[in-house]
Amino acid sequence: MLRTRVLTAVAILPVLLGMLFLASAPLWALFVLAIALIGCWEWSRMSVLPARAQAIYLVASGALGGALWALYVREGASLFMTAATIAFTLAAIFWIAVATSWLAKKLRPAPWACALAGWVVIWPTWLALVVLRDRSPWILLALMAVVWVADICAYFAGKAFGKHKLAPAISPGKTWEGVMGAIAGVAVYGLVLCAVAHVYDTPITPIFQPLWGVPAIVAMMVLTALSVVGDLFESWMKRGSGLKDSSQLLPGHGGILDRIDALTSTLPVAALALLHLR
Repeated sequence: MLRTRVLTAVAILPVLLGMLFLASAPLWALFVLAIALIGCWEWSRMSVLPARAQAIYLVASGALGGALWALYVREGASLFMTAATIAFTLAAIFWIAVATSWLAKKLRPAPWACALAGWVVIWPTWLALVVLRDRSPWILLALMAVVWVADICAYFAGKAFGKHKLAPAISPGKTWEGVMGAIAGVAVYGLVLCAVAHVYDTPITPIFQPLWGVPAIVAMMVLTALSVVGDLFESWMKRGSGLKDSSQLLPGHGGILDRIDALTSTLPVAALALLHLR
């Protein structure tokens, strides 16, 4: 299993980095749109929609995605950024208030409500991937790395020290010690970025300038906590539908949503915060 995971990651990473740094803006938006639409298909399965409702949901998802892409490519930045800001705000409210409530109360709404929640999860993420990449591919990569660092540190901290279960009814393998390890690891990562930002003039330098980078590092730690919510929320959706993975598209990893679950709860919130930092 580990070998398969590594091989899949090795195959995907060059494609992702190549698109991130080399593709034109419309092509990047189209590339992540394809990922978003696959995510909609996976989410429709986790929502346990009937076959007819699933087909309608996927057609509507395609129409919505196409409209957003056309708005980005043809209608100019102002209208697109207005739509993105509204979406980021809705996503922040959802992840901070709604998703945490669902998890705390172990709610499983009706399939249609779950399906609509999927749009709040997926489309702000697509918008964030586009908006953040337009600002700087390096900023987007640094933000995605927050989740990757958190995942790695949580895994090793949980393996070494994990004794207290975080949410045994949702994801039995996660522990509070793993969460603390993730936050600590991201704090160290933030210190490294801060040091680089103050030595070299980089796209991330303005983010780490106020108050010696302390607000930025604290924000990264908050995003780490939100990444845990995103991970748990997708696990809860899968558990409610009886699925182990969102799909089997990525050998050794599961589906697209299994790989981007923590990004869905962090990137829109990060994008919303960065919109206010000019």
